[in-house]
Amino acid sequence: MAKLLHPKATAVWLVDNTTMSFIQIADFVGMHELEIQGIADGDVATGVKGFDPVANNQLEQAEITAAEMNPKHRLKTKPNSAASGEEKRRGPRYTPLSKRQDRPASILWLVKFHPELTDGQISKLVGTTKPTIQAIRERTHWNISNIQPIDPVALGLCKQLELDEAVQKANARKTAEGTAMSDDERRKLVSTSQSLDMAAEPKIPSAIEGLERFSLSTDLPEEKEDAIPDAATFFNLPEGGTGDGGDDNDN
Repeated sequence: MAKLLHPKATAVWLVDNTTMSFIQIADFVGMHELEIQGIADGDVATGVKGFDPVANNQLEQAEITAAEMNPKHRLKTKPNSAASGEEKRRGPRYTPLSKRQDRPASILWLVKFHPELTDGQISKLVGTTKPTIQAIRERTHWNISNIQPIDPVALGLCKQLELDEAVQKANARKTAEGTAMSDDERRKLVSTSQSLDMAAEPKIPSAIEGLERFSLSTDLPEEKEDAIPDAATFFNLPEGGTGDGGDDNDN
């Protein structure tokens, strides 16, 4: 049954303008029978103006007539073809404009700390698209160097209960497939409070990406100093030579 626009005001109008029982009115507007009795006694909804459901195209007069003649008859709202299927709409959840800039950070957090979640689950949790999730997974997002992982629960993008249910479903699916997370992988997962207290990861300029493994240390290994040669070795003199190039005989 479709929801009423003004349940309490509709109850006031039905109490004042029909002879239906309190139970019938309470069942129709979604209130307790004692509240309807309080409206009739003037103790509840004082000053509330009645809202005519017939004039506002929410109820047919024939329904009221049938309910007045049969105390067991339950009122049914007038079907609205324009609103059919609204509650079954599928797709990403709506994210307010003020929080849309936080979605990349929450996606990175989910990808990092809950790799078991599928792109479809992440999309439903934070209200994003699969191409965006894939770009962050592959680190090809245009702003990936400036994105820091933040818990989506802390950002208000989803509730902790919703996140827990998604994780449980993902773990159940991986268990059925035989690819469940190991104990070591589970120990690496952190809670919301722990993730908020973690220090920000150092950012590497895109111009020097790939050079982070090079060391800039000046502590180079000392080269072994060669021993200083003596004079005989330096001039390569023959053994027993005088070094002046003259004869040893006196004239």
